[in-house]
Amino acid sequence: MHVTLSATLAANEDIARRRRSGERVLHLAFGEAGLPVHPALLARLADAGGSNGYGEVAGLAALREAAAGYWSRRELPTDPDLVVCGPGSKSLLFGLLVAIGADPGEWRSPGDMVLPMPSWVSYAAQAEIVGVRPILVPTAPGEGGVPDPDQVRSAVLHARSQGRTVRSVLVTLPDNPTGRLARPETVRRLAEAARELDLVIISDEIYRDLVHDPQATPFLSPADVAPERTVITSGLSKSLALGGWRIGVARLPHTPDGWALRQRLLAVASEIWSAPAAPVQHAAAYAFAEPGEIVERIDDSRRLHATVARAVADRFARAGAKVDVPQGGFYLYPQIPGFDSSDELARTLLDRHGVGVLPGTAFGDEQRSARVRVATSLLYGETAEQRLAALHGSDPLSLPWVAESLDYLEEALGGLTTKEPSRARRGMFLAPAPAR
Repeated sequence: MHVTLSATLAANEDIARRRRSGERVLHLAFGEAGLPVHPALLARLADAGGSNGYGEVAGLAALREAAAGYWSRRELPTDPDLVVCGPGSKSLLFGLLVAIGADPGEWRSPGDMVLPMPSWVSYAAQAEIVGVRPILVPTAPGEGGVPDPDQVRSAVLHARSQGRTVRSVLVTLPDNPTGRLARPETVRRLAEAARELDLVIISDEIYRDLVHDPQATPFLSPADVAPERTVITSGLSKSLALGGWRIGVARLPHTPDGWALRQRLLAVASEIWSAPAAPVQHAAAYAFAEPGEIVERIDDSRRLHATVARAVADRFARAGAKVDVPQGGFYLYPQIPGFDSSDELARTLLDRHGVGVLPGTAFGDEQRSARVRVATSLLYGETAEQRLAALHGSDPLSLPWVAESLDYLEEALGGLTTKEPSRARRGMFLAPAPAR
């Protein structure tokens, strides 16, 4: 087993070190939402600060009820007892990997898992930790987050013919790293394939509320079409910028298998995290209840993420990159000609041009694709005041610090054709960045 520090966290730490030494680095490598905490959530957290008991392993009843309401308002009726809370959806995903596949009272290998290629860095790493071998299946052209259903069938049948046990498939809607949302028809076909192959579907929907234009880009969850075999994971780290608070929720199927999975997941949780942090759960219950001020904050965040992500995509397109217009979250996944590998492209952007991105290989992509994951959400400013100005401003692209970053990026991308350091890189440095 070979598991290293998460590529996103490693890149974040490397860029922080470079900035402390005075280097100018435009940070496009870390998928943090980049916005301050809403004051109402800070107040709820403070009010619950005295809640220092462990609590139920499944999570606070008020949080489970609020999360059930959240999904029910999205036409996915949910029993609060089939909601499990954890310290981030990342922990829940890991727990599910361990729990899937075992019969009640019996633990065995969870079997192998189908992943989209590319897909978020931690999926394959978590699988390797628990002895699951990922089966990487490319996504359909122009889409992201859902492996091509026809190729899923052939890949699973081939793996089973080799004696492998395959029990699950994981999807991300909308996607990290591509920023794209799979079409409803693709989700329906994936659900059909999962039924034929008897696969559990894990649907990571942590970016669901950040689809840039919900009217023009319809969202379909696998739970809408295959509720009996779909587990949904979500959280508040992206929609409400609460990554450091570590809170996530999982919705399990309302079937005998779903109830059995709940028992196994709780058994895993009881031995790893015991219970999520109680004060955070109280604040999260308020957030998942979706009062008007929280809905408004998410709407504002969605607009900001869309505006800046599309502006960054435009800069890459002008430089000759092949890039799909982002549809959700704060990511894009450009392919730039003239490089032999994504690692070479990422190194060149960082070392010669002061732009931090992640190579596609971190997401299971092929080296020769020369694609990189670009995260745009740290462009909103260095201070809470700047970020709030970006969030509430009518034209965030005109704010001096956002405009300057876009200009810096454009010049850096222009320098890629010569592979020489850009003028901005040669002559500009930043003072050490404040600790975050």
